[in-house]
Amino acid sequence: MYLWAVAAIHIPRLISMFKQIHDLLVYYDHVVWYYVNTQWHTETLDAVIPFFRNQWFWTPLYLFLLLFMPSRFGKTGWIWCLYFLACFSLSDQLSASWLKPIFHRIRPCNNPELQSIVHIIVPCGGGFSFPSSHASNHFALGVFSACTFNRYIRHFWPIPLTWAALVSFSQVYVGVHYPLDVTGGALLGSTIGLAAGSIFNKRHAPGLAVFPNSNH
Repeated sequence: MYLWAVAAIHIPRLISMFKQIHDLLVYYDHVVWYYVNTQWHTETLDAVIPFFRNQWFWTPLYLFLLLFMPSRFGKTGWIWCLYFLACFSLSDQLSASWLKPIFHRIRPCNNPELQSIVHIIVPCGGGFSFPSSHASNHFALGVFSACTFNRYIRHFWPIPLTWAALVSFSQVYVGVHYPLDVTGGALLGSTIGLAAGSIFNKRHAPGLAVFPNSNH
C-alpha cells in the first residue's frame, strides 16, 4: 500500500515534469526554426542551399566513391562499398519507415499554423518530419567515412561531418524540417555510422592501409 501511495504522488509529478521539458524543447525548436527559415535567408542562399539537400547534386560523389574504392583497394574496397550502402539503407528504413510513423510530426511547411510565415523554396512533400531522413542518412554515411578514413588520412573527419551538417542545416533553411528533426536524424545516423565504422575497422581496416598519406 505504501508503494502505491508513493507512486500515486510521484508519477503525476514526473509526467508533469516531462511535459514541461517537452514543451520547452518544442518552443525553442520553433524559435530556432523561425530565425533560420524566415529571418536569415537571402536571395543568394535561397539559390544555393537547395542544391545541398538535393540527392542528385551529390550523385557524382557517391558514384566516385563506389567506383574508386573497389578499383583502389580491391576486395576491401568492395566490402567498404557494401558497408556504405548498408549504412544508407538501414538509416533510411529506420528513420522513414519506422520512426516517422511513430512520432507523426507534421512538417513545418505543412503545418497550418505556420502557413503565413514559412519560407518555402522547395516542394514540401508528404510524410512526417521527425526524424529527418536526410540528416540521418548523411550522418550515417559521413560518420562511417570519418571512422574508416581518419585512421589513414590525418584530420579527415571534419570533412564528412561538415558535409552532413550542411545537408542537415539546409533542410531547416528550406522549411521542410525543424532543428530537432535534423538533430534526431543526426544522432540516429551517427550511431549507425559509428557502429558500422567500428565493425569495419575491426574486421577489414588493414586493407585500407595503403593511402599515400597513411600514418602507419
